Formats: sequence, structure tokens, C-alpha cells
Amino acid sequence: MERSNQNEKLATNTQNNSVNGHFESVKKVRSRTSGTPGETVSRASPLMESWKEERTRSVEDNETSLPSIAAAYSTILSGLGEDPLRQGLLKTPWRAATAMQYFTKGYQEKIIDILNDAIFDEDHDEMVIVKDIDMFSMCEHHLVPIFGRVHIGYLPNKRVLGLSKLARIVEIYSRRLQVQERLTKQIAVAITEALQPAGVGVVIEATHMCMVMRGVQKMNSKTVTSTMLGVFREDPKTRDEFLTLIRS
Repeated sequence: MERSNQNEKLATNTQNNSVNGHFESVKKVRSRTSGTPGETVSRASPLMESWKEERTRSVEDNETSLPSIAAAYSTILSGLGEDPLRQGLLKTPWRAATAMQYFTKGYQEKIIDILNDAIFDEDHDEMVIVKDIDMFSMCEHHLVPIFGRVHIGYLPNKRVLGLSKLARIVEIYSRRLQVQERLTKQIAVAITEALQPAGVGVVIEATHMCMVMRGVQKMNSKTVTSTMLGVFREDPKTRDEFLTLIRS
């Protein structure tokens, strides 16, 4: 019974160490090697550190996989009732394969590569906002485009990020197969982990072609998602200031 109570207490402490539903970079976990009851050790959370080791595809992989992707597109054309050998479609499988690799080039990049030389010590504690960042992505459910705008704000904690790097973060995560909800959170968490700011806010407004070209076919529909971390979630005045400024 005592061991069960200790485990429940440990689980509760781990939940309390989360930051607005996200994970702290270091969590306390029970030591598995020490015989001392209740002793804890610090260990980096793999979920928080995973952003540093995200690259899952290389340029060499592109060259190797291009023929098989092109062959798959040729099969799709045949399945649709077309002739892949007719003049207008002869090079289409290769064009489509190359285009798809470009649309998903975010798999070739890591956030840490673009941030290493762009984080600066600066005694600035007022909100920084970059809004109307163009975004293009691919819906992972239907493989059709998502496009729209991203608005990012953060409250520095003695460190700032080069402004263009915010757009680069958007580019890396959006150039993957995505759902908008996950994309919004990934951008916010990456900025939080890199800068450890007082807070981060991310809002995305996007059009999903899977709702426009097919299904319900609502031409003017837009999807809006947000992720608020730190003071952006905890302090209504800070959140309202951010939302007001991105709408102005």
C-alpha cells in the first residue's frame, strides 16, 4: 500500500511539472539504480528534446527514393484511367515526385540548425510579434494543400531570436504532412524550448483545400487555431494584447 501511494504521488508531481499541457525539459523521476527510497534523479524529457533531432530525411534519401515515388504516381495515373505514356503525362510522375519532395522538405531540416547562431542576449522584456507569415502545408489526411497566415508573439526573458528565424520555424514545420492543430503547437513549443521566454502565442488562420475542393466544398471557410504558453495563457491582459495587435 505504501509503494502504491508513493507511485501515485510521483505521478501527480510529474503532471504538475507540465507547462500549460507541454512538458518541461527536465522532469523528476524515481531512481532505478539507487536503493534510497524516494530518491529522484534529473533526466531530460525525450519529448522535449526531440525537436533537436528531428531530421528524418536527407538529400541523399531524396535521390534514392525519387524513382519509386515517380513509379507510384505512374500507377496512380493508370488507376485513374489515364495513359502515363501519352505526351502530356510522360514526365508528370517525375515532376509530381519532385514537387512532393519539395512540399515536404521540412523533414530534411532541424530547428536547432537554424537557431544556433540566431539567439542573442538582449535586455528586452516587451512583446515581440511577427504576424502575417505566409504558410503552405499539406493535409496529411488527403494530401491536398493547406495555406494561410501565421502570427507569432513571445515575451522575451533576456534572450531574443532573429526575426527571420520565426518564419523559418514556420517553414520547417509547415513543409511536412500536417494537421493545423499540431502545426500550431509545434511552432509554439519550438520557440519555448529554444528561448525559454516568459510566454509564447501562436495563431494560424488557414484554408484547407480538403474542405474547398471536396467533401462539404465550403469555399470561404477558414480554420483558426491557437496555442498559448506561459503568461500568454496565464495572464488575460497579455493574451488580449497579443490578439489585439495581430488583428490591427
